[in-house]
Amino acid sequence: MSNFFCSDYTRQIGEEVIGSATDYQTYILVECPLPWVSNAFNSKWVPKNLQILVEEVNQSKLPIRFLLIANDLTNKVDYTTLLIYQKQEGLSREYNKYEFKLPHIEQVAGVVKKWLCGKMPGYELETSVTRDILVCTHGSHDKCCARYGNPFYFHAAANIVSLNLENVRIWKSSHFGGHRFAPTAIDLPEGRYYGLLDEDSFRSILTRTGDINCLNQVYRGWGILPSAIQVLERDLILDHGWDWFKYKVSGKILEQSLDNNTILGELTVEKSSGSLCTYQAKIVKDNTKTVEVKGSCSAERTSVFKKYTVEHLWLVAEKVVSCSR
Repeated sequence: MSNFFCSDYTRQIGEEVIGSATDYQTYILVECPLPWVSNAFNSKWVPKNLQILVEEVNQSKLPIRFLLIANDLTNKVDYTTLLIYQKQEGLSREYNKYEFKLPHIEQVAGVVKKWLCGKMPGYELETSVTRDILVCTHGSHDKCCARYGNPFYFHAAANIVSLNLENVRIWKSSHFGGHRFAPTAIDLPEGRYYGLLDEDSFRSILTRTGDINCLNQVYRGWGILPSAIQVLERDLILDHGWDWFKYKVSGKILEQSLDNNTILGELTVEKSSGSLCTYQAKIVKDNTKTVEVKGSCSAERTSVFKKYTVEHLWLVAEKVVSCSR
């Protein structure tokens, strides 16, 4: 067995994690007992009808991500949790959550099909407000996710209990990318990605307190934004502090060069006060940070991972809106 661990190498070379979050329209999370094989939806407890649906959706190239999830209660409850997170249009702070408790995992495919067709499934919708944090522990897919993901999940769960955060759930998750940043996590409903996490940075993320600059090392980006815009959003977070997480944001690429080395990006922000600000930035490829590495422990060859930096940033519009509505 190879002694190469992609996450160790990422730490060794100091690769930046920002810009590695994946932009999906929809997340479909299915509670399923462990163990999971490398291709998670071929695992023992995944029914055939769900395997077929996942394959059909993947072949259609729709911006939908299916993931398996599990926690310490998964084998003890008599229902299957199905979570669907759907991106909002325009200014937003998070994805919309739809949660169902289904009697059997065999019913998941039918419910998802109805939902994808725009029909509300005939099951009760769970309306409690929760924050769902997914930690990749999918060691059969990449050994770094076992080596770093599993112990991090254990400590993260203990942190949530010690902080008495009743509305935060933590889940083990199948692969969602970025093995070399293990331990890596998605914070839903926001859809923010984190990597190279440790207990201190995770506690700051949970509580939105502490040194905001910890995000320089662990913030992979916000999944609602194109990857090249994520570095712009990170810079604005560092300027605004933890208050930024209360704001609604939309972002887009206005122009880009044919080689994608130069990008004109725009972010519009609605602050808690109701004021609107629009920022534009020239974002350029940073040759000093761009790396050529193996993207996973099992990769046979290296890949180039392009990194960007904000060369110029300016405020193009600001509108103060009355808070009385």
